[in-house]
Amino acid sequence: MASLLTSGQSPDAYRRDIDGLRAIAILPVVLYHTGMSGFQGGFVGVDVFFVISGYLMALRIIGGIDQGDFSLWRFYESRIRRIFPALFAMIAASAVMAWLFFMPVEFEYFARSVKAAALFVSNIQLNRESGYFDISAQLKPLLHTWSLAIEEQFYIVFPLLLLLLSRIGRERIKPALILLFVGSLAASIWAVEQRPVDAFYLSPYRAWELLLGALLALGVVPRPKQQFIGEILAALGLILIGFAVFVYDESTSFPGLAALVPCIGAALIIQGRAARGPAGLFLTSSPLVFTGLISYSLYLWHWPIIVFTRYLNGHELTFIQNGLLVAISFIVAVFSWHFIERPFRGHAGPVPRKPVFAAATAVIVAVVAFGNYVITEVGLPGRLTPVAQKIYNATYDESRYSSSECLQDTSGRGPSLSDIHSGNLCRLGIPGADNVNFLVWGDSHSGSMAPAIDLAATKAGASGILAARASCPPLPDVELKDQKDTLRCVDYNTAVRDLIVRKRIPLVFMVAYWPKYVLRSELPNQGLYFDPKIRPPLDDESAPIATALDQTLADLKRHGTQVVLVMDVPEMGHYMPEALAKAATRGTSTDIAPSWAYTSERQAVSRDMLREYAAKYGAITVDALQGICDNGRCDSMRNGLPLYTDSDHITATTARSLSYLYNPVFKTLAGALGIAVD
Repeated sequence: MASLLTSGQSPDAYRRDIDGLRAIAILPVVLYHTGMSGFQGGFVGVDVFFVISGYLMALRIIGGIDQGDFSLWRFYESRIRRIFPALFAMIAASAVMAWLFFMPVEFEYFARSVKAAALFVSNIQLNRESGYFDISAQLKPLLHTWSLAIEEQFYIVFPLLLLLLSRIGRERIKPALILLFVGSLAASIWAVEQRPVDAFYLSPYRAWELLLGALLALGVVPRPKQQFIGEILAALGLILIGFAVFVYDESTSFPGLAALVPCIGAALIIQGRAARGPAGLFLTSSPLVFTGLISYSLYLWHWPIIVFTRYLNGHELTFIQNGLLVAISFIVAVFSWHFIERPFRGHAGPVPRKPVFAAATAVIVAVVAFGNYVITEVGLPGRLTPVAQKIYNATYDESRYSSSECLQDTSGRGPSLSDIHSGNLCRLGIPGADNVNFLVWGDSHSGSMAPAIDLAATKAGASGILAARASCPPLPDVELKDQKDTLRCVDYNTAVRDLIVRKRIPLVFMVAYWPKYVLRSELPNQGLYFDPKIRPPLDDESAPIATALDQTLADLKRHGTQVVLVMDVPEMGHYMPEALAKAATRGTSTDIAPSWAYTSERQAVSRDMLREYAAKYGAITVDALQGICDNGRCDSMRNGLPLYTDSDHITATTARSLSYLYNPVFKTLAGALGIAVD
């Protein structure tokens, strides 16, 4: 029976040029992750790895099928010996660092990622976590394991598929893989525009990259017969990979068609088999080959080293510091390769097959159990000092108005359109009243501000409802920065507007993260690495918001509704409970709020806009800023507690302390609302 492999392709033959190609894949990834200038497209190195993996795995599996001695158990054993030791050593080291330094919510997220990494579903977990309140990628030491998950998922399915196809008929293997390749590529091209997060993380949209390598192993693409052609192919492959590394950036729609460039580049190098000429000598040079040999360990260790260093440093690193991280990553990778990887490789390792599987199972169970324990204990806040625990607990100081019970999140969980149409929304003020005196309308900031209005309304004897959706300003016809946000918000806000008109609600509070919308940006490096020395984005992008606000106020005034425009609280930049708890633990200053000058400059455009249209339509303004800032400074905490649950949402305690701002509104409008205020 004819071999499925092309002549000269032995699954056991060592190729220095492929180790060189591994180095070409890993170096841009490391430099991209450290933020080195010029390597903004370095993420494509992962795609090069996918092509290499598909090629080598197909060689091994098909070679075994050709010889009639392929064993799934032997194949999976080799994967365990290759992948598990260094991976779980890295996870263990990361767990120790996370235990020592992470705040509870950070540690809880880490525990979820530990479970996902151990079960090789990190890509699925990350795909689910990509949302409005997702923790920063810079706080995920195991973020990079998403690519290992895709490879392992491929390794589980691919050999089973080849065995099945070989039994049905070997002649069907190539057509079947070509069909799967085309289907996966087509799906990736579609998803990169329609479902970009899925396209990046999920295996069906990435499988074509591994299948490209497999098709090379099967000889679907003929090998060049002349050596000089192989040299040309390898050189062209290096050019294509270099083009992607130096030209692509995070704005590139990826993977999709854009991923073809580095993947074809990798395929050309594999096909070229260059050993001479400029490209061949470069690929087979000793430094590059050695880097390729340690590439797996380097990939595993470099990212957690970067994450924890940045985390402890508290801000972005300098060029020299990043260079040191690269050097440290290499040192750790060499150690890992020599003492962890190599002793377990091959079938002649010190541990027989059955204990290998038993140990692998035990390790997975133990790691998952650890993850479950940390999650169940909500990140183990007992690790913190009593003072830090008290500060950190502000993270959970939210009212029901900020939960999906009352607020619809960006994925649509929460009050539905039918709830809005029927007025079946969370109540504020006097409970159980038949009539609705007012409505609070806005984004998630309206949910966090709602306790203040609730308290003032209760004091005044008024009854209202909350209509809030995250990341949606209370404007029915508005063009947001992201077209998908525009489409997501329009139906919700139109339904709220119709409810106001239909129920003839006399008073509406409009609360929103106004600076974000009028400047079309949040603060730079908001969260872990916020640096108030970097000026905030100040370009006036308010035209769409101003137009929509003009139309909305005119419409509501025409229907007899009094509007209160609530100016936003200042942005803090830092995730306050975490930042303040860390400061308390380390004994550093807790005065970390941005300066008054920074805040006033950042808020100027939105405040001017709200004042202008309030004057035009007789709306009332409430200045929430004055409740946080006084005498030329803004507070980050009072009475030993943070004022915010994160960087821009105030705690329920803070909100209730601001209720005095709303008392004059209800007192002034008591007659129109049909209430009696003392």
